[in-house]
Amino acid sequence: MTSVYSPGSPILLPHGARIFNRLVDFLRKQYVQYGFQEVITPTIYKKALWATSGHLENYADDMYTVTSTSASRADDAEYGLKPMNCPGHCLIFASQGRSYRDLPIRYADFSPLHRNEISGALSGLTRVRRFHQDDGHIFCRPSQIREEISKTLDFVRLTYGILGLGPYRLVLSTRPEQYIGSIDDWAQAEEALKRALTESGNDYTINEGDGAFYGPKIDIILKDSDGKEHQTATIQLDFQLPKRFGLKYTAPAPEFERRGETTTDPELLAEYGPVQPVLIHRAVLGSAERLMALLIEHYNGKWPFWLNPRQAIVITVNSTEPVVRWARHTRDVLLGLSPAPASATPASPTGLAVDFDDSDRTVGLKVREATSKGYGVIVTVGPDDLLNNTVCINAAALAGPNESAEQLKKLRRINMTPEEARDFMLSKVNSYQ
Repeated sequence: MTSVYSPGSPILLPHGARIFNRLVDFLRKQYVQYGFQEVITPTIYKKALWATSGHLENYADDMYTVTSTSASRADDAEYGLKPMNCPGHCLIFASQGRSYRDLPIRYADFSPLHRNEISGALSGLTRVRRFHQDDGHIFCRPSQIREEISKTLDFVRLTYGILGLGPYRLVLSTRPEQYIGSIDDWAQAEEALKRALTESGNDYTINEGDGAFYGPKIDIILKDSDGKEHQTATIQLDFQLPKRFGLKYTAPAPEFERRGETTTDPELLAEYGPVQPVLIHRAVLGSAERLMALLIEHYNGKWPFWLNPRQAIVITVNSTEPVVRWARHTRDVLLGLSPAPASATPASPTGLAVDFDDSDRTVGLKVREATSKGYGVIVTVGPDDLLNNTVCINAAALAGPNESAEQLKKLRRINMTPEEARDFMLSKVNSYQ
């Protein structure tokens, strides 16, 4: 939802927060595979930082200024709300000495960002002022550029495949009119991105003059259900911020290292010197809010179980006390609030989204309502289930498009214990189904 008191800053209600958190959890698991370390950085910085990064000169119109209104707490320094995380990550890199053996260093950050979009451009979740980006920065050696970009393209391919989004197109955006750094630096960066795209086997188009002010970029473009295109993921190559922040690492044969070359000359290898790292900015989802809007349209209420904000509901056949008690026990097992019988191991929350309906309405009415709301699994509990220590689950909503009538019939009525139902659901979550 939105509010007149916070234009451009969407409010995520419980179901929206569930989807958001599952996207973030998915990325956090992939960070282990792709070698990212998550960091948490400030929301506001002194304007001196933005002057160093070049944002004050090239991006000030899109930033918010923060000042104190308290005369007793006056602060001579002005502050800016961060529109991106790269300067903060540069501070982390610069906080200690670095060796060529340490690189690549990969940071990821989910901190909220603020950009002062004009009010006329604001649109739902797709164009906002406050948003969350899976903002990542890779500090690498010149010789590692192509491999890191290739890995990032693989990361995008994996993520969008699991989300069922695509096809998407790749766009290489080049030097804009307002930029920092030398033309030679830009030419080198653009050529490196072209080589990485060509070697990865991806087709791409060129969008002249649409790069970031600090470097060229690869944008991933998706279409919504109306055919309108949205930029989601991005990969940006940057020689400028490392230079502005004076970032260095120590390496042997520094002249060769700066060119991304190697040597076997022992005299040259014995000489160590400072080398400027290359910075790769990357976001796989881009704006999480924008991607959620695309997913909402794409799935049209028929979410895959792992992303579904309404994963399961436990429904009672009648309102007798024994049935309601068994239904509540079932709900607790699904939520991970109830330990296994005779187990010394404490309960462990599963993270499943499970609702509960023990109202006096007929079971048919409750099932129809649950189906219309898009629940992935409907769990019914009646007297027979109580006698057998089981429940009956309807998982027809999880059926694929090619399921036969016989398979659908089986999915509509599966008898299992609450623990088996929990494990069935968790298997869907863990395999991103």
